[in-house]
Amino acid sequence: MIFTCEKQKILEGISIVQKAITGKSTMPILEGIYIKAKGSTLTLIASDMDVSIQTLVDATVIEEGSIVIDAKIFGEIIRKLPNSSIKIEIIENQLLKITCEKSVFDVVYMNSNEFPELPQINEQLKISVNQNILKNMIKGTSFAIAQEETRPILQGILFEVQNKTLNLVALDGYRLAIKSEFLDNDMDIDVVIPGKTLIEVSKILEDIDEIVDITFTNNHILFNLEKTKIISRLLEGKFINYNSLLPQEHKLFVNVNRQELQNAIERASLMAKDGNTNLIRLDIQQDNLIITSNSQLGKVREEISIKLQGEGIQIAFNSKYLLDVLKNMEQNEVVMKMTSGISPCVIEEENNENAKYLVLPVRLMR
Repeated sequence: MIFTCEKQKILEGISIVQKAITGKSTMPILEGIYIKAKGSTLTLIASDMDVSIQTLVDATVIEEGSIVIDAKIFGEIIRKLPNSSIKIEIIENQLLKITCEKSVFDVVYMNSNEFPELPQINEQLKISVNQNILKNMIKGTSFAIAQEETRPILQGILFEVQNKTLNLVALDGYRLAIKSEFLDNDMDIDVVIPGKTLIEVSKILEDIDEIVDITFTNNHILFNLEKTKIISRLLEGKFINYNSLLPQEHKLFVNVNRQELQNAIERASLMAKDGNTNLIRLDIQQDNLIITSNSQLGKVREEISIKLQGEGIQIAFNSKYLLDVLKNMEQNEVVMKMTSGISPCVIEEENNENAKYLVLPVRLMR
């Protein structure tokens, strides 16, 4: 195998596929990047058996072949080489020679035959979504994935297509995040994708109108971008019926400026850091929302203007959960919908039904 390639191109390919390497595998071959040189293209693949990423890189191939090389050392070598053309060739004794200007490395490589093959996925049955839309949907839900491993299904994001709508849903027992988009497709899909996979997918997706094709099997999902494919195992099990968690009626509606509310909660939470509850109290009155927090560190009082429909109440929250929601909303005006001081709070953007968030309150000791 002999090829030359521009540093920036191969470095970009390495950084894409490296996202599949967790460093937790017991198989040394999975610490490496599979490189195949054929025609005028390099195929780079990395996998941890749960997630596999393949990307294509333009190169000048002098002699075709394939190898596996340790991802960490290969990535660091390429990163530190001059911004110039790099020549890579197999020499004797399982060594790979990397030459760039006056730098020469001889690096041990592994046998490519030992690298696991990618799962076969039929790409005829697919849905297509704009990259920027999917990226935004993942960002708007992934913060609500469960961190504890007690309920593995909640460490995933529900990927649901029904009635020409794509829904992404995440919940962790304290909050629920739903993002929806119209999808001109009649397929019915209901799968759960590992949250960590979707977070890595969102890093590869770009803020552009280009399409990403998505294909499913019973066990895997494939995201197909122009030059990059990401294949992930699906989580086994049934996701929680999230619709049953959403209150059907509310007794009060608070219209408030999102940035003002976020800033006030951020300041109030400075005094709420005592312990892990991050407790803040909201006293909802006719024209004002008063936010307070008391702890051993001291106390704070914030007041912001609101529009209230219904009777005022007092309610308490973990400030982190409210901030996670507000930071992931886009519009200036938000609506908080509640019924009592102990029932869930639903937060939506004023004129947007495509994003819905639910946060459970903290019960206050009377």
